[in-house]
Amino acid sequence: MPFFDIIILVRVIIIYTVEKIVEKVLYSNSTNFVEIKYLNRVKKELKNIKYNIYEPFNGATKIILYNKMPNIKIYEIVSSNDLRHQDILGTLYSLNISDEMFGDVVIWNNRYFIIILSSIDNYIKSNLTSIKNSKVDLIEKDPYYLKNYKQEYEEFNIIVPSVRVDVIVSKIINSSRSNALEKIKNGDIYLNYELLTKPTYMLKENDIFSIRKYGKYKFNGIINETKKGNIIVNISKYV
Repeated sequence: MPFFDIIILVRVIIIYTVEKIVEKVLYSNSTNFVEIKYLNRVKKELKNIKYNIYEPFNGATKIILYNKMPNIKIYEIVSSNDLRHQDILGTLYSLNISDEMFGDVVIWNNRYFIIILSSIDNYIKSNLTSIKNSKVDLIEKDPYYLKNYKQEYEEFNIIVPSVRVDVIVSKIINSSRSNALEKIKNGDIYLNYELLTKPTYMLKENDIFSIRKYGKYKFNGIINETKKGNIIVNISKYV
């Protein structure tokens, strides 16, 4: 499919999603979990409407808009083995749980947490019994248990010829620029919570971008230059 057609399709999906969120706020007590990337668009549509926002912690990527607060469950996942964010997320998807039914997966001080709607509580307790071949137990926490959690990052440096977003992405995913361009064309990359459509965009300090299946990152800026004329930039990966 041509790049222009893909962009139109992705934009149509975004518009449709925003419309469904707005309908939920207007005609229901609450939405399900909403990705933060849609929030600015939703706010514009609801600029004269009163509603509340449930944010499990500052910087959460999934929130709930509500008139009446829905029942939320937070569970700590207890495992005898170390778990990775993608292990937990992959297990949730393997149980056929849709994105809108659960919030962020949080790793905090080597402890693991999931946030879910209470409507899937029994299903989660019955089926989330192992992750990566490790038996796990679930311990229920207060719905605001994570309010003091602060996003954790893994910082790393990369050497690149420029701060063009396609160059940075190709380096992060350890692939060619053509592959990075393909991801942009497929609508797989968001910049500052908006669909990225310009591969020539020059990243600026504190820009936030996400790469589907690779995670979410923050561009911290240029920290040095090499003798060969390349630049060293610092990146934070959300964990």
